[in-house]
Amino acid sequence: MTVPVKTAKKPDKDNGTLRREVLAMVEASSCRLTPGELRKRLFGKNVVDEKALKTAISDLISSQELKYTYQLGCSFLEKSYEKPTRVSRRVVLKPPDMVYEPVSGDIVIDILKGASFGFGDHPTTRLAIQGIETVLSENHGILEDDNSRALDIGTGSGVLAIAAVLMGIRRAAGIDIDSCSRAEAQKNIQINGLEHRINILDTSVEDIKETYSLITANLRYPTLMQLCLHIAKITQKKGAVVVSGIKSDEVEDLLERFTRNGF
Repeated sequence: MTVPVKTAKKPDKDNGTLRREVLAMVEASSCRLTPGELRKRLFGKNVVDEKALKTAISDLISSQELKYTYQLGCSFLEKSYEKPTRVSRRVVLKPPDMVYEPVSGDIVIDILKGASFGFGDHPTTRLAIQGIETVLSENHGILEDDNSRALDIGTGSGVLAIAAVLMGIRRAAGIDIDSCSRAEAQKNIQINGLEHRINILDTSVEDIKETYSLITANLRYPTLMQLCLHIAKITQKKGAVVVSGIKSDEVEDLLERFTRNGF
């Protein structure tokens, strides 16, 4: 005679744990994730409690931690920036009409949600801000210069220039060929009270002759490769360059090009 034996079912993850795992996965991803891709990354081939996963995602959207975006018929889950959000160890981005109580050392930047690229809801923007923070915390010589200047190429919303100045750079300039971006950057600079320290210019980078302590460029790989030589010319000897917007398989070529030009 065979006696059926019931084994104890492995307890499902509680909703709080699952929410944290979903949020961490979305934040850590270098590309946007569809719900299906998120499920595969979280659980692989294991059986998934679909109801629990949908509840966790729904809760994160309700609390404005995540949001759905849509492109070419696909739905993606992305981190929401409709509330104060920490994008680096020190920098918090927030909409101007929301209250945030900063902790010691916080740099809070008010950014309007506009049409231009670079509000902070894109991974390359967050990486660029983290790069600026790393450079200015490790290269103290830049901040010791009373005439330190930053140049943000393709400034978009102006957030990188604003971050650089609030981290200690004395003055900054943002350049962009798009008039909408320049107008939105100017508004964000005014909101943060930095009109006397940041200028937004309708100038091509090739026409820039001054040298800078810090240059930021959140641009695509072909543009960065093309501008490398001129960026080298306008970077001060002990200055630094922060680039973002590149894919993993483009890093080696870009590093080789910049190294060949004196970095």
